[in-house]
Amino acid sequence: MDGRTGLAERFEEHRPHLHAVAYRMLGSLGEADDAVQETWLRLSRTDVDGVDNLAAWLTTVVARVSLNTLRGRRRRREEPLDVRVPDPVVAPAGPDDPEYAAVLADSVGLALLVVLDTLTPAERLAFVLHDMFAVPFDEIAPMIDRSPTAARQLASRARRRVRGQVPQPDADLARQRQVVDAFLAAARHGDLDALVGVLHPDVVLRSDGGVARTRHTTVLTGARDVAAQAVTFGRFSPFARPAVINGSAGVVVTAAGRPLSVMAFTVSAGLIAEIDVIADPDRLARLDLTSFTD
Repeated sequence: MDGRTGLAERFEEHRPHLHAVAYRMLGSLGEADDAVQETWLRLSRTDVDGVDNLAAWLTTVVARVSLNTLRGRRRRREEPLDVRVPDPVVAPAGPDDPEYAAVLADSVGLALLVVLDTLTPAERLAFVLHDMFAVPFDEIAPMIDRSPTAARQLASRARRRVRGQVPQPDADLARQRQVVDAFLAAARHGDLDALVGVLHPDVVLRSDGGVARTRHTTVLTGARDVAAQAVTFGRFSPFARPAVINGSAGVVVTAAGRPLSVMAFTVSAGLIAEIDVIADPDRLARLDLTSFTD
């Protein structure tokens, strides 16, 4: 085995971890793939004989690459829409499905990713690396040109925002599914009172229709408004197929062999607290939804 082959094999061992870091940093599956690929290119051009901890070295590189992507995204202001739901990780809905375990491994909820998108790049890096991957602040600080104390403060600020805005999802996936099924049944029958009964009073609905479907891009808050919108969606509920989305109960809505939307639900204390919808046909086309459209 030559040195490059051995290095490639060592890198592949770390790929899932690196992708998880990049996905949490960027909220984009495509950009996460690009960040991991760039990390490999940098590794392949580097003499790592003196690297004592390859995992830590790779984590630092992919985090720096992701940080540069976030900063570039802000400079370009490339997302003019008011609502952008991060890329979902979607799999069929059941522990017997082969993709199920992989989704649970990446089970950071879309509601959390939405809030992470509101952080500054430095706040996001400090929070993601420390709170999600237990990277010490001494290692985080040089990545953002801050002192360890300043990095700690950035993570603390981000943590307060997350705790204040992200509902804690219920752990029981089967119970989540029951609540989502009740929502779909009520929408199908146009039962406004039943819909309100499964929605948190302060429920938030985000729908991202993309540039092509701006009329599907909206944010609604409050049980009555969200329930009224769900009634109009009711005609599509028979086409909703159960899915696991970022580790939580959700659905993929399909018709005539093509996906119309992906809906992720955050069920907290037995009520639906958030609904995140992607109805952007361009983004749906980039997701692997073949198991739902066959």
